[in-house]
Amino acid sequence: MGHQCEGGYFHHAPEFSNIIIMKLSVVIPVFNECKTIHLILEQVQAVDIDKEIIMVDDFSTDGTRDRLKELEQEADNIRVLFHDVNQGKGAALRTGFQAALGDVVIIQDADLEYDPQEYPKLLEPIASGKADVVFGSRFAGGESHRVLYFWHSMGNRFLTLLSNMFSDMNLTDMEACYKVFKREIIQSIDIKENRFGFEPEITAKIARKQCRIFEVGISYNGRTYDEGKKIGWKDGVRAIWCIIKYNVFSKYPPPPGSAGSPGKLRLPFVVKPAPGIPGSFPQIQLFLWLSLGFRLLLWISFRFKYLWGKAQC
Repeated sequence: MGHQCEGGYFHHAPEFSNIIIMKLSVVIPVFNECKTIHLILEQVQAVDIDKEIIMVDDFSTDGTRDRLKELEQEADNIRVLFHDVNQGKGAALRTGFQAALGDVVIIQDADLEYDPQEYPKLLEPIASGKADVVFGSRFAGGESHRVLYFWHSMGNRFLTLLSNMFSDMNLTDMEACYKVFKREIIQSIDIKENRFGFEPEITAKIARKQCRIFEVGISYNGRTYDEGKKIGWKDGVRAIWCIIKYNVFSKYPPPPGSAGSPGKLRLPFVVKPAPGIPGSFPQIQLFLWLSLGFRLLLWISFRFKYLWGKAQC
């Protein structure tokens, strides 16, 4: 019998070479990726794993929707779902997760930043029975990375640090695209965020489910804003709020003995409540100071944004 993680039991498929053979559901949120969608689909199909591919178009306007209809006819394992209005990455993932039928679900971005050939090592902790959830990390291991924006890297590390402080985990890359879940687990989670706030939300809710979480180093071929990168500074600010919202005020009960219960955040230092200020418990004070620091990072980052993309090879 499989490991229980609130979302139910994982039903083991027949084993081969000590690795469980699973069916994989690849969920791909898509928005205005007409130039690359066929390329990423070719890369996903090239991975020698039993899989279904669920592509969710979030009301693209550049011809992607017509291209997806053509691609759906090319293989039996492709399903395309369409949103009638643009909602965001989180909403597209929510739609894809609900439609998944595989034993395991993985998130794949529609651009070419992440390499599907790394699926086997991302699946291995689950296939070998060690994990319920696997996070990819651009900052762990010795895989290749395209050198891009310093402040984006600092922002990602800051958000991961803040998330870890509230969830009491030691992830190195909370914002990475590659996340792998047993299907029963991800389908048991009520996802609220419609945009990039999905990442801190799902991290907080997974942390409270007593799941066995592993992290695997991945490569990263990031793209510039000129090449179609969509995330912006407003998404960073929203991520901070989501970290607080889903770790401190979430309805999901924290695991026994964890530091995740409201008003009982475990910190490596003590932040004393401000006298005479109602509700000034340590988490809020910490949030205000960290938010101020992050706003400074964002200002510096976008103050010098004109430097990004100037030197092109």
